[in-house]
Amino acid sequence: MHLHIVGNVCVDTTFRLDRFPQPGETLNAAEHADGLGGKGANQAVATARTGADVRFHAAIGNDAAGAWIREQLSRELDISHLTMLALPSDRSTVMVDGRGENLIVTGASCAKAFDPLANSDLLQSIERGDIVVMQGNLDPDVTVACLRTTRAAGAMTIFNPSPLAAGHPPDLSNVGLVIANAGEAAVLTEAAEPAEAARVLIQQGAGAAIVTLGAQGCMVAYGSGQIQRIAAPKVAVIDTSGAGDVFCGCLAGCLAAGIDLAKAARIAVRAAAISVGRAGTLQSCPDRREMKTLMETTEAETA
Repeated sequence: MHLHIVGNVCVDTTFRLDRFPQPGETLNAAEHADGLGGKGANQAVATARTGADVRFHAAIGNDAAGAWIREQLSRELDISHLTMLALPSDRSTVMVDGRGENLIVTGASCAKAFDPLANSDLLQSIERGDIVVMQGNLDPDVTVACLRTTRAAGAMTIFNPSPLAAGHPPDLSNVGLVIANAGEAAVLTEAAEPAEAARVLIQQGAGAAIVTLGAQGCMVAYGSGQIQRIAAPKVAVIDTSGAGDVFCGCLAGCLAAGIDLAKAARIAVRAAAISVGRAGTLQSCPDRREMKTLMETTEAETA
């Protein structure tokens, strides 16, 4: 089984400040650094660290930043499925305040132009029983087409519709599992209560739904109507950026390993809890040894 992550990759420049600036205000950051980012890349690396066989489909520019991205990604996974476009590579500016909250702005030329069905070997590399994971970074119509086509090819589809595309409610009819945070779920369903939002996401077409709740863990909703609450361990928060991607990537990797959805969600919650206790986006993701331990110990607890 192959696990295909289809999405974006960019260079993250992270600034750490005591507080966010007001409109028109300039603040000096306590520190700043460049790192690998993008929801697609974050999830691909988190998935690879579970031991899954990952194929990452994303676009980079034909510039120095694109070459740097390739070199960084090659340390974690196979980069042979990347597509090079005659555009500047995508970049994000990430501001993190003293409470660990973050604000992110992204320049997404490559993500906006990328059509995995036309510009990559995605469809040719899909085998029945594979898992395909997508986020909300690509053009909404492209995302719908990819989910529909890969599901028709026999893949299980997982969709994390973040960032939400304004004016484009996601089509969940070809989604096996949708993963959204509480705020996104409320916008998508107009249901303020997470359990009800999870049920509505299934009514909208998803086979199953997970609503993540930050420090409160997550809600798992099944097509049968059953709702399961999974608590998160209490941790000191340093930086929340990337935690949702750690959750999604870890969950997908666990499913690829044959772990059932409830156990996979419990492992993913614990992986995300580790990440918020560390600085950085991708840098905070548990490494392969930590992922292996999480998967083994959590399965043993729930056996």
